[in-house]
Amino acid sequence: MKHSLDIKKDDTVVVISGNDKGKRGKVTAVSPKEGKVIVSGVHIVHKHLKPKKQGDTGGIVEVEGAIYASKVQLYCPKCERGVRIKHKIEEGKDGKSVKYRVCAKCGSKL
Repeated sequence: MKHSLDIKKDDTVVVISGNDKGKRGKVTAVSPKEGKVIVSGVHIVHKHLKPKKQGDTGGIVEVEGAIYASKVQLYCPKCERGVRIKHKIEEGKDGKSVKYRVCAKCGSKL
């Protein structure tokens, strides 16, 4: 099932629950099909790699794991915290409507 996510790649988010609660990072990947996001510096997991070719070295590598999108909130620089968002629609210069995200608390554009 595809989830409708308001979080996009390169957004700054705050983790609101779990072991990494309170950490802030930039979204590096979004998976709407699974409803998960990958945030830089959050949910570090150890991946055990097997050598693929002769001469390669295997080992244990630290990688950022995916977390559910419901566990993060967009970061508002004006409020300096994680916030809920609203959508606003305005008419653009050429007559087309433009949809953008705003902070639910202060109303600043995100």
